[in-house]
Amino acid sequence: MSLLSARPSRRAGVPLSLALQGGGAHGAFTWGVLDALLAQGTHPIHAISGTSAGAVNAVALAQGWMDNGAEGARQALDRLWTAIGSHLPFEWLTVGSGESLALAPGARALLHWTRYLSPQQLNPLDVNPLRDLLRVQIDFERLRRHSPVQLFIAATHANSGQLRLFRTRELSLDAVLASACLPTLYKAVVIDGEPYWDGGYAANPALFPLIVDGGPADLLMVLLSPLQHAHEPRTAQQIHERALDIAFNATFLREARLLGEAHAVARRSWLPLGRLERRVRRMRFHLVHAPELLGALRSETRLIAHLPFLQRLRDQGREHAAAWLAGDGHALGRRSSVDLVRLFGSPRPARQGMPA
Repeated sequence: MSLLSARPSRRAGVPLSLALQGGGAHGAFTWGVLDALLAQGTHPIHAISGTSAGAVNAVALAQGWMDNGAEGARQALDRLWTAIGSHLPFEWLTVGSGESLALAPGARALLHWTRYLSPQQLNPLDVNPLRDLLRVQIDFERLRRHSPVQLFIAATHANSGQLRLFRTRELSLDAVLASACLPTLYKAVVIDGEPYWDGGYAANPALFPLIVDGGPADLLMVLLSPLQHAHEPRTAQQIHERALDIAFNATFLREARLLGEAHAVARRSWLPLGRLERRVRRMRFHLVHAPELLGALRSETRLIAHLPFLQRLRDQGREHAAAWLAGDGHALGRRSSVDLVRLFGSPRPARQGMPA
């Protein structure tokens, strides 16, 4: 479906909070989703919680919006992702295309060594192309003072595993780099004397700040990891990749399920509710994801920041967002379009003799 064919929502002007998941290069799908929302222009974005690639998307959107509104946000996202996709000669490092896209044998062999050598050994100079790109394109000092969007950037404290949430007033280049710091590739990012790793270990992304800080009632989650895989992993490589997927999503799945259960209890309660319960009760939840698309890609494609690949993911993100706006988008301001308990509840085995 073309973005231009999406009908506007029946209720214009409903403000949104966004929860943006991390996923490396797959974050270009979120770029496309954001581009569609910004182009549609009827739902102002008031708050964003982002992790890793989600954090990168969040600060780029806020920077552009600060400069020139929704159109500025679209331009800022385009500039940043185009720069990311043009920085390294990935045409030399990849083979195949589409769903068969993969790292070339030499690049895969180098990646294999990350299981045995630390970043201090493999990358002693701590070279990180994202650092230079963000330094040029994002004015963090100005964002801290004038961001038009409330931001929550997640990182993981490497010494305790606890979530560190960097709010708008705490934004910095190091905060975003910490949120996207894969510990097998980069040294921990030290902030105020403490080491931080990728936020996906602690929140991918964090949902609670979008509720307890009094944001809009409509919360849209943009997910990059499939909620259910089609097949059990069998090979050693498949098991390794699935274990990493589980590690990066376990906290989000647990938080989303608990939030759904709390929402259901608050809506059923006839007793007087406290402020937090009232905020949970008023929430409406929505979801854009593409499990059939992103779930079919190899795990290693999260590391392939090749511009044609990123642009293809962007276009698919646009199409999925356009379809959502034309369908479930009509629920904005009225009701949830997803049931968190049903979506994130425990899987139930099929009964004997009954279809799965």
